[in-house]
Amino acid sequence: MTKTTRGFLFAATFCLLQLGGATASADDVTAPVEPSLEHKLKALSPKQREFLEGPGPLRLFPSRGKLVEELERRSPDEVRQLVADMMAAVAAFAYRPGEDMGAIPLNPESPQFNSFKVLKPRALDELERAPGPFSVKRYIYERGGIPTFAGAPVALTPEDLVAGAVDVAIAGIPQNMSSGKRDARNGPNAMRAMHGIADRDLYSMIDPGAVLNIVDYGDFAVDRMSLERGLDHAYDMVLDVVAAGAVPFLVGGDHSLMYPSVKAVRDVRPGEPLGVVHFGAHHNAERDGSHTISDRQAVYRLLAEGVIEGKHLIQVGLRGPQLDLETLEWMREQGIRYHTMAEVAYRGWDAVMERVLAEAKAGPDRVYVSFDVSVIDPVELAAAGRAVPGGLMLREVIPLVRRLCAETRIVGFEIMDLAPMLDLSYRSAMNANYVMNACLSGIAMRKMGVTEENYMHPLVLDHGQGTPAE
Repeated sequence: MTKTTRGFLFAATFCLLQLGGATASADDVTAPVEPSLEHKLKALSPKQREFLEGPGPLRLFPSRGKLVEELERRSPDEVRQLVADMMAAVAAFAYRPGEDMGAIPLNPESPQFNSFKVLKPRALDELERAPGPFSVKRYIYERGGIPTFAGAPVALTPEDLVAGAVDVAIAGIPQNMSSGKRDARNGPNAMRAMHGIADRDLYSMIDPGAVLNIVDYGDFAVDRMSLERGLDHAYDMVLDVVAAGAVPFLVGGDHSLMYPSVKAVRDVRPGEPLGVVHFGAHHNAERDGSHTISDRQAVYRLLAEGVIEGKHLIQVGLRGPQLDLETLEWMREQGIRYHTMAEVAYRGWDAVMERVLAEAKAGPDRVYVSFDVSVIDPVELAAAGRAVPGGLMLREVIPLVRRLCAETRIVGFEIMDLAPMLDLSYRSAMNANYVMNACLSGIAMRKMGVTEENYMHPLVLDHGQGTPAE
């Protein structure tokens, strides 16, 4: 590679970073060169001319217009060198067998090879106990002590879930390798240590902690050096929870976890379709990433493998530069019901919320809610791994989550991508817990047989004293 080529590669990379990558439409992929530039192209070889008129340059420039600007300001010799450097740069993108690793090498001879996910043998338990959840509290009204999700008792095995007739098992998954700001591993413990889960719901006046059998199911181990191996174990653990009859509530961790979790819930009943409502700023359906699974590819992989169908996926709160016209067209072709913040601004939140609820109710009986905290505006939740301004507010999110969980049959819930290091206050963790409590409240309403749409207790809506005469 020549010094000039290396210089162009640097410039092209800088251009892509500044402009967000190539965003050309399908009509721009191939195009003849502008007639006014013909005199500058006489020195090009047929192969170079073919490259210039093909899709290759659009991997380096965001549009044909930007490419034309570069050609116009160069001499014929400089154009020839530019095209040669572009061809070298595009060729450098390609996978090189023997040079590029297809996977991280593993050492299966290591005596600790699978140590991260090996369960403790029952024979090592210090105390024998009958299956079932158990408390780690010392006092009757303990407010401190060992933190657990919702202050709930602990369960460690599927047998505990069955014996305790557990409705909801809340588990942390401290996976962090593909989160935006790389602190998602601390999300579960930050939320454990914060109040707000299984508290009385103001709208319905229902206490989910008094209605549901809730347990803290501990953390699922991950391999901190291999995303794929960690996801495989998460799949197995979620499968156990669902098979035991409990609804998994999963606290991440980055959003790559959506892939094994949704797949596990589906695989318990593979013949039944599964509906997914995904809240997030990002569509997470990147189709051309260098890696096949990350937080950016989780949705795409679920669709590509047929785990869920596009028509059974609803996405809420999309915004940000990752979403381009080509992606929206692809999502429409897949049948995905997507709702952007532009739609919220245009239609109003109430109309969008009712549309989302109608779509969820018209879909499969079983519904999985995947909640990326990035859907909330950074004003109210700054600690998102990939935060984007202009999101939903809690006053908008909470009623929709509660209604989804009350008016549909929830078989799984996850809240992902909380990065506590980005918010040194308690606000982000508290608000994330509040979202989870909204779903628990909805599930409790459904268990109690509350069937009224958008149910709210009458005493919270009207003090009953009338309006003073003016």
